Amino acid sequence: MNKVSFLGTMLTVMRKELRDFTRDRRTLLLTLLVAPLLYPVIFLGMGKLSELRKETQLDKPLELPVVGIERAPNLIAYLAGNGINAKAAPTDIEARIRSQQEDVALAIDPEFARDWRAGKPAKVEIVTDTTRRNADVPAARVREALNQYGQTVGSLRLLARGINPMVAAPLNTGTRDLATPEAKSGMFMTILLPMILTIFAFIGGSHLAMDTTAGERERQSLEPLLATPASRGALVSGKMAAAVLLGVVSMLLILLSFKASASLATGATVSLDVSFAAMGKLLLILLPLVLIGTALLTCLAAAAKSMKEAQSHIIWLMMLPMLPAYALMAYPIKDTALWQYAVPFLSQNQLIQKVTRGESAVPEQWAVYLAASLALAALLWLAAVWRYRQEKLAISA
Repeated sequence: MNKVSFLGTMLTVMRKELRDFTRDRRTLLLTLLVAPLLYPVIFLGMGKLSELRKETQLDKPLELPVVGIERAPNLIAYLAGNGINAKAAPTDIEARIRSQQEDVALAIDPEFARDWRAGKPAKVEIVTDTTRRNADVPAARVREALNQYGQTVGSLRLLARGINPMVAAPLNTGTRDLATPEAKSGMFMTILLPMILTIFAFIGGSHLAMDTTAGERERQSLEPLLATPASRGALVSGKMAAAVLLGVVSMLLILLSFKASASLATGATVSLDVSFAAMGKLLLILLPLVLIGTALLTCLAAAAKSMKEAQSHIIWLMMLPMLPAYALMAYPIKDTALWQYAVPFLSQNQLIQKVTRGESAVPEQWAVYLAASLALAALLWLAAVWRYRQEKLAISA
């Protein structure tokens, strides 16, 4: 079959599959609009929750149960001046912290006054459950206030003895933060955003990819199509092209939703790079993943005897884009090594983070990523063509 007839067959099959799919308006709307409508809820909701946490845990006065509150009146007064209001702790304070009735407490040692007068380190303990994330901010506030109090008293003791307090600080350590505003504002998105975008890019055209093979096989409408003189490669390419087009449209809607959500957000997220240039880079990053996902789904659907069997693959397929995010949480790695941009899902994760951080990937990284991704998509396309050439595909369930 010559090039013209191959292309003509592919376009004919693509139009046929798209026409059949658009007849089911409800499925079409769910496929295209669920993710774009869900994303603003996640994005704006997380921003609102972050601001609410700041208001309730950072700016609001903190009620702190203290064991032995009468043992350190000056410390209690200092904490009150820093927005931490001490109160006598109940006898079951540890049980209350374990049951999350309290987030943090302070225990003052019975020998606090004696050690204080003797110039020895007076012991205080912060009582908290470090596995509870809701307790990390109150505990950090108490710890910072205690450190400041200790430094202040230490300096006053040195001055009382005629010693310059700076003698006890041989180093003046500062931090020069090179992070861009986009990187700072997008820290909480470094895991969520790549995960969402890669998942929807990978399985965005899943329903159409499965329906055009497993669905038609179950409805016994695939056999007449395979009986035509058209090449199996053209048939597979037409079906994949329809699913890829649907996936690209879905990704465009998601990226527009991302841009609109970031534009409407308040607080630190307003400095995220949501320019059309950044959206174009994200689309270029995700397009090979749409091809990979469509080819893999087509290959899997060709091995399934029913739509239900094909849909059973979605669960583990959705886990694949999450693996790099979980791996990077456990073992963060630098994004400079070229090998990362040849690894599926990890490469998309690293490139998406670069775009949201306002950084630019070097040409070598783009070249490795595009070459490896397109090569994988081509291999999966060949696997799908091989599956279509098997005569048992025409046998219905």
